[in-house]
Amino acid sequence: MSLIQRTEEDDLAYVMFSAEQVRARVEELAAQISSDYAGREFTMLGVLRGAFIFIGDIMRAVSIPCSVDFMAFESYGASTKTSGIVRLTKDLEESVTGRHLLVVEDIIDSGRTLNYMLQLMEARKPASLNICTLLEKPSRREVEIAVKYCGFSVPDEFVVGYGLDYDQRYRGLPCIGVLKPEIYGGT
Repeated sequence: MSLIQRTEEDDLAYVMFSAEQVRARVEELAAQISSDYAGREFTMLGVLRGAFIFIGDIMRAVSIPCSVDFMAFESYGASTKTSGIVRLTKDLEESVTGRHLLVVEDIIDSGRTLNYMLQLMEARKPASLNICTLLEKPSRREVEIAVKYCGFSVPDEFVVGYGLDYDQRYRGLPCIGVLKPEIYGGT
């Protein structure tokens, strides 16, 4: 008797961006960041957990030195929609006062979490503060945020892969795909 093992890819309705498309876009963003930050020391500030793959790839792809630090927030839990309440769960290890900061995010949905983070960072008096996101969902935006670098704009669908998860699964997929609604109880 042969058992067929189900993979995470089987839970995707479709692949929105292939691994090759993601890799190419990361290279383009890294080239622009390298150009814009040339001659300046800057810190990439990753938002955990979703952005860890993206920040690792983009950091390796930039052609200039930079440092890295991380913050973590909670607003989703095991849900597919934000609770509306943002809570800081991990703060920075280093001071960012007087530093050029590039916040690296996996996805901007409502914008509430990132807005909260930006307020925290602005109070710490960085030299500059810019945003780089892999994905943004403009149709879900509740808080206006100026994004300097954006990988892709996506429709209002539940996406996973390349660091993005549902209930801590699917982060390791090399592509970005739309999760089948029956997996998360969507319609």
